[in-house]
Amino acid sequence: MKNQWIEFIFGRVTVKVSGKGVERFLNILARNGLQIWNIKRHGTETITFKMRLEDAKNIRHYARHSECTISFLQRSGVPFLFKRLLKNSGFLIGAGIFLFILLLLSNVIWGIEIKGAKPATEYQIRKELDKMGVKIGRLQFFVDNVEGIQRRLTNNVGDLTWVGVELNGTTYHLQVVEKNEPKKQKQLLPQNLIAKKKAIIVKMDIEYGQKVVDKNDHVEAGQLLVSGIIGEDGLKPELVSAQGEVWGETWYKSHVELPFNTDFNVFNGKEKQKYYLSFGKLEVPIWGFGEHGFKKFETEKIVHKIHFLKWELPISYIHKTIREREEFTRTYTNEEAEQNALELAKKEIKSQLDEDAIIKDEKILHKAIKNGKVILDIHFKIIENIAVGAPISKETHE
Repeated sequence: MKNQWIEFIFGRVTVKVSGKGVERFLNILARNGLQIWNIKRHGTETITFKMRLEDAKNIRHYARHSECTISFLQRSGVPFLFKRLLKNSGFLIGAGIFLFILLLLSNVIWGIEIKGAKPATEYQIRKELDKMGVKIGRLQFFVDNVEGIQRRLTNNVGDLTWVGVELNGTTYHLQVVEKNEPKKQKQLLPQNLIAKKKAIIVKMDIEYGQKVVDKNDHVEAGQLLVSGIIGEDGLKPELVSAQGEVWGETWYKSHVELPFNTDFNVFNGKEKQKYYLSFGKLEVPIWGFGEHGFKKFETEKIVHKIHFLKWELPISYIHKTIREREEFTRTYTNEEAEQNALELAKKEIKSQLDEDAIIKDEKILHKAIKNGKVILDIHFKIIENIAVGAPISKETHE
């Protein structure tokens, strides 16, 4: 039995032979090694059979002396299919170009919608999006993914508390939550201002109320600074909401330990870009072939989903950035370790204070070197607003 698939790949033809010498012609073909099959007789002087395309090219040579006429009835196989494709290549190329353009346009940014933002904030957001390349007409493959866009907007636009970014087809939808400045109360309840901690008064800026302490006074936590009960002698006292700032010198202690040897991981600037098409879990490289050759590295992976019209295809475009990383150990001298430990202590102290607090002075109370570390106990003098409101109850007033 002939292998039908092999004959289909190389091509086959159906041959019709007519004449008085058809049997003699078949014998000539057999003696010369030409393979034929599916031989059928149609009357006394006509037969049909199938043979390989390669052998059919030479069949007329053997028919010259056999008094037979030859005609080809049917052609099949890959070579003939290929010829038909070439014949219709214009249509196929046009259809391919059309599908490619449709696929390309399905992955272009055609809209950016921003909800929940004031006009001024929306302008800042669109300006920042332009810097990132997120603009109408840009291919989605060449911009950051939604997580990266969301992170950069949150970091670079100061008026945002939160922004959600969603890509729906060819449109980016941004939902914005802006920072709300606290509104001042139109009518405040009567209150005093008291000290929230022990301090020495250095400055007072009172808007409402009667101050009961003065500059250079030493106050304890909970002590009255500004009274909300005002009035002249002989008149009925008036209750107000004491308002203002009372700046005092306060004191903090900090304990910090810093090793002399610190390990760092840094990028040395060497990187390699790789691009892939992903089909499910299979990633097919399309650019950036070869090994990167880095011993230690980190890989940043950005995945862009490919869309066709409104559908998301199971195909992704992946951009990988491989950055070489180096490890080194930094060794501090005693002076450097002490200075860095002091700066670390300042950062820790500032994290506990209000933004407008000021570090006036610092003094190292104790310094020790133990187990490869510098150990410091530090005393800080801080200038900060120590005034907090304390409501005035009717019972207290009476």
